[in-house]
Amino acid sequence: MKDFEFQNPTRIVFGRGAEEKVGAQVAGYSKNILLHFGGGSIKASGLYDRVTASLRKAGVKWVELGGVKPNPRLSLVHEGVKLCKEQKLGLVLAVGGGSVIDSAKAIAMGAVIEGDVWDIFVGKNQPVSALPVGTILTIPAAGSEASTASVVTNEEGWLKRGFNSELIYPRFSILNPELAFSLPQFQVACGVTDIMAHLMERYFTNVTHVSFTDRLLEATMKTLIDLAPKVLKNSQDYDAWSELMWAGTIAHNNLLDTGRVGDWASHDIEHEISGIYDIAHGAGLAVVFPAWMKYVLHQDLNRFVQWSVRVWNVEMDVFDPEAVARAGIAKMEDFFHSIGLGTHLSDLGIPSDRIDEMADKCTGGNTRTIGNFVKLGRDAVREILLLAK
Repeated sequence: MKDFEFQNPTRIVFGRGAEEKVGAQVAGYSKNILLHFGGGSIKASGLYDRVTASLRKAGVKWVELGGVKPNPRLSLVHEGVKLCKEQKLGLVLAVGGGSVIDSAKAIAMGAVIEGDVWDIFVGKNQPVSALPVGTILTIPAAGSEASTASVVTNEEGWLKRGFNSELIYPRFSILNPELAFSLPQFQVACGVTDIMAHLMERYFTNVTHVSFTDRLLEATMKTLIDLAPKVLKNSQDYDAWSELMWAGTIAHNNLLDTGRVGDWASHDIEHEISGIYDIAHGAGLAVVFPAWMKYVLHQDLNRFVQWSVRVWNVEMDVFDPEAVARAGIAKMEDFFHSIGLGTHLSDLGIPSDRIDEMADKCTGGNTRTIGNFVKLGRDAVREILLLAK
């Protein structure tokens, strides 16, 4: 187990009607804010009215910026940065899922610098401060409501890039499981897969003596496997949604990183797929992860066997551990299929004619490797994408 420091400053306000407390939370930071959201669903559902009523009651004024798309666009981030600077806004309130929250975090960094916020995402600049961010979560998936991460897509070249900084931990996040009741089943499935991926990125590590966090990760994965069919069968199941929503937050708030080094190659590879084809992140991860596992299986066969037995209830066979490991991968693929997702690029209608381009972009023209469990160069990424086609 590695030495570590852990702190997560995000205040979680959890439960029915929690969004009606947003005004009091915001007012502690600023009375003049950017209200950031996606499409019209928050207005159609009545969430917008409840949020703005709470803000008004607390004496908070706001400027609106809607229009966030899945795989949030840099061009809209630029609009938000301009609004924050011109209107001297003091906080960015994100109402939505991971895309809205990631966009809000990027705006928060860009609002306090002179240059282009994209330079932060490509390593040409480092932030020294950021506007405070608050969130009202509507889609359990990305975990951005309590993480250091932001991922945005630059339309010039369709590059999807992420950045991590403790400066963009949300100051507070409001989680009401009822806000997930109206989600389409495909979006639910993608969210579950995104959460599962965050757990597996951490689980597959070369660090030894991490049994405690192994067990926490395994338990959270098993919880998702149990809960996903329940919320898909009954979208109004508050108890199941409560546990699923909280699992999504814990999966990515860095608690489960403690003492270990995760991999993250699958996320990097998926970013190239969704950056070009604009697919849902979770749908892409359901394709990439099985292929990545098959490619790196022998890096630590025992860890894959442990995962297969503990998470997927595969029967142990000491005489054929590889069969046990592969059975776990097959069960994971069956799970993705059972919740309505494909496990190959062809299932998503994605051709294989741009695999070389994606492998090249992912590794900066073969100038860098990705991943920690196994360091992957351009040829290795290409092989994984071929396994996924």
